[in-house]
Amino acid sequence: MKYEIDIIKQMGFPEYFLIVQDFIKHAKENGIPVGPGRGSAAGSLVAYTLGITDVNPLQHGLIFERFLNPDRISMPDIDIDFCMENRPKIIEYVRNKYGEQAVAQIITYNFMKSKMVIRDVARVLGFPYSEADKIAKMILPGPVQGSTLTIEENLEANPEFRKLYETDERVRKLLDLAKKLEGSARHTGIHAAGIVIAPGPLDEYVPVYVDKDGTKATQFDMSTLEMLGLVKMDFLGLKTLTELDYMRKLIKERHGIDLNFLELGFDDPNVYKLLQSGKTTGVFQLESKGMQNLLAKLKPDKFDEIIAILALFRPGPLMSGMVDEYIERKHGRKKVEYPFEEVKDVLKKPTV
Repeated sequence: MKYEIDIIKQMGFPEYFLIVQDFIKHAKENGIPVGPGRGSAAGSLVAYTLGITDVNPLQHGLIFERFLNPDRISMPDIDIDFCMENRPKIIEYVRNKYGEQAVAQIITYNFMKSKMVIRDVARVLGFPYSEADKIAKMILPGPVQGSTLTIEENLEANPEFRKLYETDERVRKLLDLAKKLEGSARHTGIHAAGIVIAPGPLDEYVPVYVDKDGTKATQFDMSTLEMLGLVKMDFLGLKTLTELDYMRKLIKERHGIDLNFLELGFDDPNVYKLLQSGKTTGVFQLESKGMQNLLAKLKPDKFDEIIAILALFRPGPLMSGMVDEYIERKHGRKKVEYPFEEVKDVLKKPTV
């Protein structure tokens, strides 16, 4: 605890923790469901003792340095889940406490990528939609999942695209114009969760604007605000918390049981039986078809294994075969091996 407090003081973040503690305390005192903790902040014992998170990092073997590290100077990032229906009440509380002029939501900029800019320029030049769509679909995927090559990169990588550019004057004009606009900001939006709190009137620190719906937002995006040292909070609206609150109220109304989810254990065999069946529609982070199939293969019987598959269920591990390897070792069909004897106790140690 002393180590964490020293780091927090050294990095100048005590006020940040107290601001977060205050609005979470307000939510809990007013019956607004709050998530138990998300992301690296759950590794902080200070956050746990302040009631910011409900996850004991010592019990789960979580690492504080993933959250705050004096060798990696960056603002702390505590993502807080609130009941989706009541999230606006928390934002209103923060506005009332720190002043309407000091609090705003955060702008986002949507930039014109290769496919989008080709379609936009083609529309202005009068290309039929089908032709513009065909040209845009010739853009190849980029090295990162979900990305695409730039127009210039695609001219190098796709011979068919290059040939079309060289032989069709209309297409050449389209792509030359599109290259000039590629990467430009196309339109703005409002960050889904981000709220910024300034020490005084926000327009003394950054430019602000009001959108057509009357929402006040900064004209600087999230990364720029962080560079300026302004306090940014993530107020996430989570439908699951709203649903759980409805369930809790119905259980009390129909059965007279006042259920506290935080007092439930991690060892109910009926829960694991349900998870092993793959029938997890509506279960937070376990409801996708891919995750249901993975649960049926793994057949988890302890909380550690739920943690593991949430970490493994992403493109890298899935495509590398790591997930299949984990399942085989879990069921004893493959031998568990350790790279060094010294790490054996650490790697096999259960956290719950």
